[in-house]
Amino acid sequence: MEWVLAEALLSQSRDPRALLGALCQGEASAERVETLRFLLQRLEDEEARGSGGAGALPEAAREVAAGYLVPLLRSLRRRPEGGPDPSLQPRHRRRVLRAAGAALHSCVRLAGRPQLAAALAEEALRDLLAGWRAPGAEAAVEVLAAVGPCLRPRDDGPLLERVAGAAVALALGGGGDGDEAGPAEDAAALVAGRLLPVLVQCGGAALWAVWGGLAAPGVSPGSGRVEEKLLVLSALAEKLLPEPGGDRARGAREAGPDARRCWRFWRTVQAGLGQADALTRKRARYLLQRAVEVSAELGADCTCGPQEGNGPSLFWWSEKKKDELLKFWENYILIMETLEGNQIHVIKPVLPKVNNLFEYAVSEENGCWLFHSSWHMCIYKRMFESENKILTKEGVIHFLELYETKILPFSPEFSEFIIGPLMDALSESSLYSRSPGQPIGSCSPLGLKLQKFLVTYISLLPEEIKSSFLLKFIRKMTSRHWCAVPILFLSKALANVPRYKALGIDGLLALRDVIHCTMITHQILLRGAAQCYLLQTAMNLLDVEKVSLSDVSTFLMSLRQEESLGRGTSLWTELCDWLRVNESYFKPSPTCSSIGLHKTSLNAYVKSLVQEYVKSSAWENEVSTVLQNFVMSTTESISEFILRRLTMNELNSVSDLDRCHLYLMVLTELINLHLKVGWKRGNPIWRVISLLKNASIQHLQEMDSGQEPTLGSQIQRVVSMAALAMVCEAIDQKPELQLDSLHAGPLESFLSSLQLNQTLQKPHAEEQSSYAHPSECSSVLEESSSSQGWGKIVAQYIHDQWVCLSFLLKKYHTLIPTTGSEILEPFLPSVQMPIRTLQSALEALTVLSSDQVLPVFHCLKVLVPKLLTSSESLCIESFDMAWKIISSLSNTQLIFWPNLKAFVQFVFDNKVLTIAAKIKGQAYFKIKEIMYKIIEMSAIKTGVFNTLISYCCQSWIVSASNVSQGSLSSAKNYSELILEACIFGTVFRRDQRLVQDVQTFIENLGHDCAANIVMENTKREDHYVRICAIKFLCLLDGSNMSHKLFMEDLAIKLLDKDELVSKSKKRYYVNSLQHRVKNRVWQTLLVLFPRLDQNFLNGIIDRIFQAGFTNNQASIKYFIEWIIILILHKFPQFLPKFWDCFSYGEENLKTSICTFLAVLSHLDIITQNIPEKKLILKQALIVVLQWCFNHNFSVRLYALVALKKLWTVCKVLSVEEFDALTPVIESSLHQVESMHGAGNAKKNWQRIQEHFFFATFHPLEDYCLETIFYILPRLSGLIEDEWITIDKFTRFTDVPLDAGFQWYLSQTQLSKLKPGDWSQQDIGSNLVEADNQAEWTDVQKKIIPWNSRVPDLDLELLFQDRAARLGKSISRLIVVASLIDKPTNLGGLCRTCEVFGASVLVIGSLQCISDKQFQHLSVSAEQWLPLVEVKPPQLIDYLQQKKTEGYTIIGVEQTAKSLDLTQYCFPEKSLLLLGNEREGIPANLIQQLDVCVEIPQQGIIRSLNVHVSGALLIWEYTRQQLLSHGDNKP
Repeated sequence: MEWVLAEALLSQSRDPRALLGALCQGEASAERVETLRFLLQRLEDEEARGSGGAGALPEAAREVAAGYLVPLLRSLRRRPEGGPDPSLQPRHRRRVLRAAGAALHSCVRLAGRPQLAAALAEEALRDLLAGWRAPGAEAAVEVLAAVGPCLRPRDDGPLLERVAGAAVALALGGGGDGDEAGPAEDAAALVAGRLLPVLVQCGGAALWAVWGGLAAPGVSPGSGRVEEKLLVLSALAEKLLPEPGGDRARGAREAGPDARRCWRFWRTVQAGLGQADALTRKRARYLLQRAVEVSAELGADCTCGPQEGNGPSLFWWSEKKKDELLKFWENYILIMETLEGNQIHVIKPVLPKVNNLFEYAVSEENGCWLFHSSWHMCIYKRMFESENKILTKEGVIHFLELYETKILPFSPEFSEFIIGPLMDALSESSLYSRSPGQPIGSCSPLGLKLQKFLVTYISLLPEEIKSSFLLKFIRKMTSRHWCAVPILFLSKALANVPRYKALGIDGLLALRDVIHCTMITHQILLRGAAQCYLLQTAMNLLDVEKVSLSDVSTFLMSLRQEESLGRGTSLWTELCDWLRVNESYFKPSPTCSSIGLHKTSLNAYVKSLVQEYVKSSAWENEVSTVLQNFVMSTTESISEFILRRLTMNELNSVSDLDRCHLYLMVLTELINLHLKVGWKRGNPIWRVISLLKNASIQHLQEMDSGQEPTLGSQIQRVVSMAALAMVCEAIDQKPELQLDSLHAGPLESFLSSLQLNQTLQKPHAEEQSSYAHPSECSSVLEESSSSQGWGKIVAQYIHDQWVCLSFLLKKYHTLIPTTGSEILEPFLPSVQMPIRTLQSALEALTVLSSDQVLPVFHCLKVLVPKLLTSSESLCIESFDMAWKIISSLSNTQLIFWPNLKAFVQFVFDNKVLTIAAKIKGQAYFKIKEIMYKIIEMSAIKTGVFNTLISYCCQSWIVSASNVSQGSLSSAKNYSELILEACIFGTVFRRDQRLVQDVQTFIENLGHDCAANIVMENTKREDHYVRICAIKFLCLLDGSNMSHKLFMEDLAIKLLDKDELVSKSKKRYYVNSLQHRVKNRVWQTLLVLFPRLDQNFLNGIIDRIFQAGFTNNQASIKYFIEWIIILILHKFPQFLPKFWDCFSYGEENLKTSICTFLAVLSHLDIITQNIPEKKLILKQALIVVLQWCFNHNFSVRLYALVALKKLWTVCKVLSVEEFDALTPVIESSLHQVESMHGAGNAKKNWQRIQEHFFFATFHPLEDYCLETIFYILPRLSGLIEDEWITIDKFTRFTDVPLDAGFQWYLSQTQLSKLKPGDWSQQDIGSNLVEADNQAEWTDVQKKIIPWNSRVPDLDLELLFQDRAARLGKSISRLIVVASLIDKPTNLGGLCRTCEVFGASVLVIGSLQCISDKQFQHLSVSAEQWLPLVEVKPPQLIDYLQQKKTEGYTIIGVEQTAKSLDLTQYCFPEKSLLLLGNEREGIPANLIQQLDVCVEIPQQGIIRSLNVHVSGALLIWEYTRQQLLSHGDNKP
């Protein structure tokens, strides 16, 4: 078109000057400049043919260049984008630039003056160098690209080199980073795409200048400019790699550079292979493939010098090994290209080729690397950084398995890769999940492989490398916020490394930093286990000669005693042995040296620490004497020393409070020690306690005299109160220490008169310093100057007050008045004036921090039951304030649990519950409100509900046993608590389930992990809530009226809950929350059944039968059938109501009749206790025979299996009355047994007979907790979260075992069955099995959730009738698009199916038709096309059903056995299955296909859009059907 227009212009005027002049006038629009460009190009073509005007044309071209184009380009360079000229928008501006540049190129060639080109290039270069970050750089680049080819390589060589250098610098980002580089991005891309290719065409100096800039040492492959560099390299690949057909006789410089010989080139390629940008990776693969092709074509040896060391070259070529090299690089490129697919089922078959790469890469002769190992790392890095976590996990496991089958030579690249990308990948918690089929509590497969890999790899490392590698490895564990699971398995792997002296002080500090990192982990057991493994690592890898005992003790102090390093564990013993063995080898400690101890003895070091800690300026000599005679001294001397320190005003500074705490701890330990060996009243400890008590009371009374407080007096006041608190705690916990009778003594009288919550006045600085030792004066001032520091001291003082008061209230709780009236002259005010004390408690809750409110909670436990009737509002206020404190404790685990326990004990105290329920006031509803809040909190914090239900059940059991009639009046009023406990359990997210699995794994290690010994098994799993409730119910006595009423009330509430769940969602999926709740409801009803009598069952039997008619998952169906069998067996009087269930009408029953047919199959159990069975058997046979001829295949199978079992019973009884039925029954059974063919019908008849519920299950003998809570859920396909082993019932000792413990365990063969012994067949209306399962289980096996029935297909008939009435032709084609996600694709498919008359379109959710994108593409086609909802998990059932109806299942997928679309003949009844947009058709569904059809392709792209693919096949089907019916109409 351009040439035609140029010819037309030239035909109007043969004077180029006039024509060009006319075009150069007016506004410089894109159209005008483009017209000028193609006119100049036409003139240039004529000039080349010698037909142009030789004189006028060059001059005209010079005028156009100098007078129009150069000023135009200058103005564009100086005007920023979007500047003063609004007419030149960015898009038009680029058109003008491009056209002006091309026109300038033609002008320079027509002018024939090389000096013009050089001058223009100089000017543009100056502009480029002056402002390459400005938008005007784009215009300068266009000028250089236009005049560059016109420059003379020899005369203008220096200019070309300067232009090339500037161009490379701009293309690589201008040497700048950050936000400033942004404006130059367009210019950089323009340079790479236009200017540099032009320059390298000039060859010579320009080419070498470009290559020099690209290969310059200053441009590091890791500098973050990899994308830009690869852009340039790929654009110039033809010039930077040698040409296979080039003249080899030319000199090296004339031949051009060879990028293959430059290691920086290969490092850039490797960096590009691992980039996040797909286009960058594609460029890197292109360069690699191009280099390999060039090397193979040239046939000459080539070597790239190594970057460092004597290892193999990054790239090399040898003609002798051409075949091996080609094989290696072809496999390598194939793997990298396959990884771009990001689909595990496509990538997994290629992974074995990675092993082949290692075989090629290692020499068989000397075991050295032939190929640089960094190439292999690129593959793994790409896998590790994949968006698909499954692919990441496969890559990590594949890497960790490297050393299982082969021994690779050492490579620094490997070590760096392990510390870098591998550990980055290992930080992802989801990688450590269990494999399908692994039992709960098993070790993570990845964790095991990591452990084995690390041990093997470190053992193969050179000795001089091990220490540095381990140090880097440990430091990497501190370089980021690791989650609990990865840090645990990394620590475990390190702990298993064999003993080796690898770590010094740096390593020990790094391990300590890792321990600190674990402290952010919320799961205490996981962080405790990680600490144990890190301590084991230190003992295994520490070089004791490089660390001192001081260093080791600092490290040990970072371990928490309550989480990991506790006495009595094997780890403690191992640590002691390790210290004892190595104590003489440790480096001398600075502390020991400073006091003259030059030995590294452990005893000497500990002695120095104690001496340093307890020494005091006034008593240093005496303390030293005590220490020197410590071994020989008696308990009395120690206790006397402590007594003196606590009572003689020797502790008078803030720092002395720590010593006070230490002394009281020592005294407590001495008390415990004497209690173990036997307590005597004349014991010296008893005397010390008595003296300490009296002295403390005296101090506190003297200091209430009103004198101005000093620091020393206030500190002594705090010490005295702490001492009294210790005495009270000791007496409270050890009844043997009771010093006085119940009559109030001096201690009780003093404590009862305490001014609660009294604030200690802060002393003035002058007074503080006057009581301090001169050497401590400054420190004292500094210590107490902080208000916050003094506030903590005051809070501790108040805390100790409440500890004492708690002791007092517990001792004299019987003296607390229950009415609101005050005693006029109380002798124990705090006890006998409870309202005032309760008000003080509420005040204390507002003052004390959350870690100090525990004694206040203990006081509330005593006060609230006494005051709930008379001061209900005050008690409710205490509930609210206490709950506010509990709910605010988010992750402070060590504080939260004791506080929660104390809170539950006072709010849910049995007396409180009883009184609140009796008066039915606000407190009753407040308690229930808090109960539901606790249950709600349990969904976030596992174990909260456990604390509540355990305490309540224990208190109810005790109260019931203490009352002669076994009353459960309190529990009856709070039966909602038991109800919620019976159905409790959250559906964990994947990450939460992983943490639960790992915790179970740690617990299963038992004594092998010290954390299990140190930390009490808190039973905080969700299972223990249900276990507690179930064990409580098992203890109830059905003959006790209050127990009986409680259980009946609970049973009704359970049925209400089941109906509520069924109404909320009529159809639900397997393992959904609805499924789990219903499952738990029926499990609990089964537990209650033996204690329910006939009268009560008569009121609920209809509801139980009605539950059988609902659409239930398999496990629930089994429980309902089981409880119906048990009811009919125990109470045959309900049989008439059971027969009525078969008379509801076929439309109402549908497939739910299978539930009642399954019950009939156990009629032998039901009639076990009935003497006359004939009438019942006759009724059963008549009912079953009716259903044996039902149109539904699933119903027929259930009826036939019931008929077979019934007929067996009849034969045994030899009932003559049934002879008339014999021919019909025998014929039916013979027909089904002798079914011909190998179809699914025969298979499923065989399998339903082998089904555990019909073949093995015995409703009476299998009635036990193990079957209810473990065996049946396991066989029913429930997720492992719902399996509760019987071991958990026995381990949970908070609630005792009932007398009938023997019924906990299963004694039948049912417990030995495995889930793999049968296939779930009775979900929905289909009993079809996947064909050829044996063929594909070895290829790919996935757990298929048999979770819901196939959707009702009446909708198809409705639409077909509607279409027929409209005169629309309907084909027999079904299009299944359930795997497609995008509404646009579904909308387009809907329109295509409607146009070509498909019988039905199957989609994953009917909700998508309301999507605007769907409607925009479908243009109302959904109103005229049958749409059916089949969710992806239901597809196998749906496809198999359609197979039985005669449909051929056709998949649109590229597989090894797929047929060409052009060669395939579609059957009339065809079902077309379309794959997902990204993943295609899953492997498990491919096995269900009869045939795969692929669309022949000619291009490079591997696949079509799924809508396009579907449309092509739909049309081809329609075309073939039109031809076959002779209908040639368009």
